[in-house]
Amino acid sequence: MTVPNDVLTDTEVVDRVRHGDRDAFRVLVHRYQDSLYRTAVSMVQDRDVAADVVQATFVKAFSDIRKLDEGSNFGGWAYRSCVNRCRDFLKSQRRHDLALEDAPPASLQSRDRPDTALDRAELRRSLDSALSTLSDEYREAFVLKHVEEKSYEAMAQVLNASVPALKMRVHRAREALKTALEEVL
Repeated sequence: MTVPNDVLTDTEVVDRVRHGDRDAFRVLVHRYQDSLYRTAVSMVQDRDVAADVVQATFVKAFSDIRKLDEGSNFGGWAYRSCVNRCRDFLKSQRRHDLALEDAPPASLQSRDRPDTALDRAELRRSLDSALSTLSDEYREAFVLKHVEEKSYEAMAQVLNASVPALKMRVHRAREALKTALEEVL
């Protein structure tokens, strides 16, 4: 009896891909594409660039899947790759030229009254603007912790930093955002 791909662990799916089951890679794409996209959008502040980053991340992951250490965490590996691609993009762009999102993400959109939706959209633009003023390391730590809801241990794997250092980055990012938002709101 064949086990459906959607009930397999990442390690089992990676193993299938390594043994020639190219279709199994779709399971990994399905599992991670939305969260990688949210991370990329939050970091680069451009939906089109974020989509390109995620696509490039998966292309690279597929071509390098044999390099992934046996038993390694595919999700952490993919996040690390995505974050590194976002960093590369940000290095190539001047910070003040980064575009802000036109619409809030689905999680912030309101089905309530139109004025509530406008308030939330304005708040999202203010938050995006404040996020763009953070250093790359503070922004990526804040996004992984508060947007992607990663544990500090998972963040340490992705960002190759110690847990205490990440806690400090998140704390400093919160303080900087608080100050920036107090000026705007």
